[in-house]
Order: sequence, then structure tokens, then C-alpha cells
Amino acid sequence: MDTEDVLSCSPPHHEPVAPSGSQPSQAGPDLVPPPQKEVLSRPPAPNGGVVSIEPPGAQMAAPQSPAAGTLAVENAISHTARASTLSEETPEETPEETPEETAEETPEETPEETPEETAEETPEETPEETPEETAEETPEETPEETPGPTCQTTPPKPPRCPEETSGAPSEELPAMPLTPAAAPPLTPAERLWTATRDQAVKLRMEGSGPGSETPLTVHQMFLETVQNFGDHPAMASKEDSRWVTVSWREYYRQSRAAAKSFLKLGLERYHGVGILGFNSPEWFIADVGCILAGGLAAGIYTTNSPEACQYVAENCEANVLVVENHKQLVKILQVKDQLPHLKAIVQYKDELQERLPNLYTWAEFMKLGEEVSDETLDAVIGTLRANECCTLIYTSGTTGNPKGVMLSHDNLTWTAAAAGVMTELVYGEEVVVSYLPLSHVAAQVNDLWISVKFAGTTYFASPDALKGSLGATLKEARPTAFLGVPRVWEKMQEKMKAAGAKASPLKMRVAGWAKGLGLQYNYSVMNKEPAVPWGFMLANNLVFKKVRQALGLDRCKACFTGAAPMTRETLEYFMSLNLPLLELYGMSESSGPHTVSLPEDNAIMSCGKVLRGCRTKLDRPDEDGNGEVCFWGRHVFMGYLNMADKTEEALDQDGWLHSGDLGKHDSNNFLFITGRIKELIITAGGENIPPVPIEDAVKAEASIVSNAMLLGDKLKFLSMFLTLKCEADENGEPTDDLSPEALAYCQRLGVTATKISEIVANKEPAVYAAIQEAMERINARSTSNAMKVQKWLILDRDFSITGGELGPTLKLKRPVVTKKYQEKINELYSLVPEAQG
Repeated sequence: MDTEDVLSCSPPHHEPVAPSGSQPSQAGPDLVPPPQKEVLSRPPAPNGGVVSIEPPGAQMAAPQSPAAGTLAVENAISHTARASTLSEETPEETPEETPEETAEETPEETPEETPEETAEETPEETPEETPEETAEETPEETPEETPGPTCQTTPPKPPRCPEETSGAPSEELPAMPLTPAAAPPLTPAERLWTATRDQAVKLRMEGSGPGSETPLTVHQMFLETVQNFGDHPAMASKEDSRWVTVSWREYYRQSRAAAKSFLKLGLERYHGVGILGFNSPEWFIADVGCILAGGLAAGIYTTNSPEACQYVAENCEANVLVVENHKQLVKILQVKDQLPHLKAIVQYKDELQERLPNLYTWAEFMKLGEEVSDETLDAVIGTLRANECCTLIYTSGTTGNPKGVMLSHDNLTWTAAAAGVMTELVYGEEVVVSYLPLSHVAAQVNDLWISVKFAGTTYFASPDALKGSLGATLKEARPTAFLGVPRVWEKMQEKMKAAGAKASPLKMRVAGWAKGLGLQYNYSVMNKEPAVPWGFMLANNLVFKKVRQALGLDRCKACFTGAAPMTRETLEYFMSLNLPLLELYGMSESSGPHTVSLPEDNAIMSCGKVLRGCRTKLDRPDEDGNGEVCFWGRHVFMGYLNMADKTEEALDQDGWLHSGDLGKHDSNNFLFITGRIKELIITAGGENIPPVPIEDAVKAEASIVSNAMLLGDKLKFLSMFLTLKCEADENGEPTDDLSPEALAYCQRLGVTATKISEIVANKEPAVYAAIQEAMERINARSTSNAMKVQKWLILDRDFSITGGELGPTLKLKRPVVTKKYQEKINELYSLVPEAQG
């Protein structure tokens, strides 16, 4: 699932309100009376219950009779041209590959003005000299000074962006319906889940308060934003080094044009449109256009092999595949003969290197549907229902084939609204940078659907964002919120610490003083202590504000992290810079977020509190309160496509979603994830051991370690694989060269080695001794001998996405590592291959 910022001090309170014009319209004589909301009897109230705060947002008008039934639409569309089968030809050569995003890589090197380097500033500097307080700043550019939102009929001033040019002027657009239609009735359904693409589900609606809001389709949510913020920038992307923006009205027009083209190509109802490429306006338009045309949008990871692409495309019965460039096209051409439902391919970047039947450029694709009438498209849109599927999110498949997570319109629209309300987003003022894979639920919900709900502006990073250019994009876009997976923050930390290590002793002392105050202050905020440490404001003006500006986070109201566990060391590092990272928790099956940490309400190492309108229960808790984390709410998915058995494993008979994670609540109802059931190591002696806390402890105690994986399942004792921090090449592949932080670690030990191979081949005594001492410190804290690491081994190459050891969000794929290094496991345990069960 996902995905997504910081307060110098306690943030101003913004009371979110719905944009003007969103009040219910009066039902005309043709409207049928609204049906009674279907309320499922509430399951037993789990720990905590529901926060009874009514989210803002207008209730839609009474449901309207469908414009046309499904059969009528199919008859209307049946006369459009159907694409023939694809050509057998394949290109002879693959051109030079463009660099592909790899989450293993780091954002651009931290600008020279890192916290350690800003220490050269003298106390004589005044706040007037800080970037945030220069005369060129405007209230719109400084969220801290922005008044609370007010209802408005004209869009607010767009955020400042360099060399910005606008999209097509609105006056040139054809007439379009800009009044959101009344909420259509839900498709009758008796069950909470399904594994069939064309079946509806019963929504987990509450009787009142959060969770009781009127269900909306994606089209209704989109149209409401167009009505209220039509001229506001929706998307911004770089073209010839200039930012080009697309307004919400133009975004809607292009999505309708794409929908018509999908219909022209023969997209059938509930069939897939696979999107294989890096984040871009075309990705968004293809996704939304597919949904408007009655299809199922399905993102495909750009790192997928041709076989993995084939599996997803076949599983969703894709009629059309949208690819970014020739590199991705080649993957599809290799497997197209195994895709009987495929009718066309669209390439949205670069020129076609070879002309093939039913292969279109983006420009050609967007013109294909010009003959399809608005009435035909509106008839299809009129059949969309909030409790039916519109999007598929494919899991990373760490333990088998990926599962297609079916998300309904209501899953997306309700979750986007609930998450935005809880984080106090302001209509028409939010800015995000899109760089994490949109195939993952976190990025898709954060970058696309929340932006649709709150009329945000999405800046698209370059494909090499995680190889160096992200920092430049952040400084130009200046997002109001930023989401990074833990590895992104860890890499940023490594770069900043490496730069700081080169500072003079004076600078380092001043930086240390400021960071000490930053950590003290943020712990006091976390503990609800009103006192501000003496000297904090000076440190804020001299150091913290400049750090935020140097990182492009000066407008950020919240910095989020999610998708994998974060170490305490990294959390405290950013707290010391007054950039507290707020942890989120959820999964694809919960449409992204389930718990959220807030700037004024968080606890270190916790995942925050449950999304308003949802509930958590801990199933079968032990004596310490640890139980399986289970979800309830409108965000819970419909089921896995074509996998009824897997669906029934994930959802119990009462409809609770079982996460597979172990967790517990503290006295303030913060959720802490303590392990994963499937990741639990059960030793030969029957001890159940969660690996993540031990792995995190090793990385904290020995800073040269990049990744750690605990071993010992069904074996007599624990051991561990370690990898060392290294540099990556231009394609994101880990190299043999030690990273700056690893080099500094070696230098402190008097070691001159610069490569991993040198350390491993020589079993560099000082490095090995330091790591062993770290292991002994960790073992000394173990509660039993069974939890002590007896052996460890340094691998000669770091884990990576391209190597297969890490998933798209940099989560460790334990089965892959185990299979890949089985011989080394045998060596550690002195096992012969035949002895492996």
C-alpha cells in the first residue's frame, strides 16, 4: 500500500471545511427518494472505540436513477471499433536503457547547508536573516502564517513555482457537466467481501458520525473538485526544464478523453488497464480515465520482470497496457502472446522506435476516442457504483504470486476524505511531490486520491528522483507534506551525517548544541510538556529553519514515514533537527492508512492512532497485550481478485481484516507494531522470536551495517546475515565501494579499507571485532539465551530491489534471501543440503 513533514513548533489549528458549492442540491422530480443507509451491526467495541468527530464535507443529494443499465451501455459500446490482436513482431534491439527509479538509492545529496554546516553561523545573526522571514515570502508560501480555510468560490492563489506555465486555457474547453450528480444508489449486496470482479460488497457503514458519510464514486469526488477548484493547478511536471501545470478542469477533460479512447479500443467492463511506468500526468490520466470507462486500473511495478508483468496483466484480464517508454514496452512485447485479452498498447513517453499494429503514442491514443460521444461516456459513468471495484493494487508477492487487492470507489473516496480530515488538510492549499511507485497503495492514495479530494497540487519528480534529483524537486515544489519510506530517510540521514563529519570542530560543537535542543524540544512536545528549552528559538532561527529550506521542506506541515519499520536512531536524528517523522501504518488491504501519527499527537516508535471512523482490535492477546492487529472500517478492501480462499484467510466471519502483524496499545491508545506472525522465527526449541527488533538493534549499534536479517527458523540457534553500507551506481545497483558513513566508521577504527570485498576477504579484524562487540551488547539485553545471536556473516553485496532481496518499498523479502543464500545458511549451521526440510 504506501507512500507522505514537520512542525517547528506546535502547528496552527486549521478547522477543515468543505469547499463552497458542495451543499446538497434539491432533488428534482425525476429523483427517487434516497434509500435508507445500510448499517451493518457493529462488531464488539475493541480497545478504544471510535472518536466521535464528524468529518467536514457535504452530503450529496438524493440518489439518482441510473442513466443506463450495464447491458444498455454494452449495447451502446458494441458498435465502436474493436482492436484486433497484436502483431507477432518484436523489436530486434533494446535501446540504451533509461535509468529506472530504485528505492535503494538516496535522494539528492543534502545541500551544502546541512545542519552540521550551518553551525558556522554566529549568534549575531538575527531571525530577519533566515530564509523564512525574507520580504519575498508571502502568506500563501508560509503555512505557519496562513489563516484557517474559508469557503470560497474562486480558487486560492496557486503556490509559487519557478518558471511556471499553465495548461490549456479553460475557455477553449468544450462544454462539460460540472455539477456533481446525485449519489447513485448502491448495488444490492449481502456480503462484505467478494473475489469476483463484477460483484458488489456491503459497505461497513456506521449509523452516525465518522464512517456514516454518503458513499461517493471516484467520478463524483473528482467532479466536485473541478466545480470548486477548476482553475487551480492539479499537476505540475517538468518539460524542457520548465514546470508545466495542468488545471483541475483540464485534468478532468483529459481524463474523459482518455476514457473515450479506452472505450474505442474495446475496454470491457471490469477488465483491466495495466499502467507500467514512472509517475507522471499520463499515469494519473490513464488511471482516472480507465475508471470512468468502467475498467479496473492496475499499476505494475517498473522493476517487474516480463514474467511478473504478464502475471498481473493476465490476472486482471487487461484489454489495454499503458507503458512509459521503449524499455517497458519490450517487456510487454516479450509476453504479449500470452495475453489473450490484450487489445492495444499505449506508450506515453518518447517516440516509438518501431511501428506495430495496435501500438499507439500518447497523442494518438488521446485522439482515438474523439468519435465517442459524451452521451456514451456519461452512460458508462452513470453505471458506476460506490460499492463496486474500480482499482487493483497488486501486492509485492514476497511469499508467492502477487494478489490483486480489489478496492472499491468507496474505499478510495472515503479513505481519502478520512485521512485528509485527520491530518487537517486544507482545500486548495496542499502540495505533494510524487516519486514513490504509484503501483503501491501509499503513493497512489497520497499523491492521487487525497489530492483529488482536497484539490491539492501534485509535482512529479524525475524518474531518477531516488538517484539524486529528488532534492532539487523538493526545493522547487516546496511540498506541504512529504512521505518517505524508512530507507529514504535513512539514506538522507547518512548523507547529512557524512557532510557534517567534514565540518570544523567549532561547527560541529554548535551543531551538537542545536541538535540537543531540538531533541529535547520534540520530546517535550510528544509528552505534552509546555516548557520550551532555553535557547531553542535561537537554534531554530540559526539552524533548523535553514535546514528545512535547504531540504525543500520549509512549508512542510508534516513529514511521514511508512511501509516498513523505522529505527529509533533515525527517528531521534530527525527530531534533533526539528523535523519529527510521523509514522503511518496500514496495508494495501486497508486502502493505505489505518493508523496515523499527528504533529501534536504522536509517540516515538508508535504508528499513531486509528483513523477516525475505523476500529482496531488485537486478536488473541498474550500476557503482555500483544495480539494480531485487526482492522474494521470503510477502508477495508473488497477481496483478492479470483482468490476466494486467500480472501477468507484475510477476513474473518465477522468481517475483520487480519493484518498478520503483532501489536499492542499503550495507555494513550497509540499502536505499536511488535512483530509479524509470518516473520516470527520459531527455533527448534519452540521459542517464538520476532526478528525486526533484533535487526534494528544491530543497525543502531553498528552504523556500518546497512541491512540485517535474522536466521534460525526451525534451527537450534539464531544467526544473522549482515550487509555493509555502500555506494550505488547510476542504475541503482549496489557497488563494492563503501559509503561515506562506512568509510568514516572504518577510519575511526584505524582501518584503511575502502571496499566491502577488502573487509570480507581479510575479515578485517578491527571491523569484525567492533561488530562482535555490538552483538554482545545486544545479547546482553536479551531476555533469554534463545534470543541471543550466536553467529553472523557479512555478505559481499548489499540488498537491493534489483537484486530481488528488497520489495518496491524496500521491505526485506526474507524468503528470497533465504533461497538465494541457502548455501551460506548451511555453512553457518554446518548443515548438509539433504538435511534441509
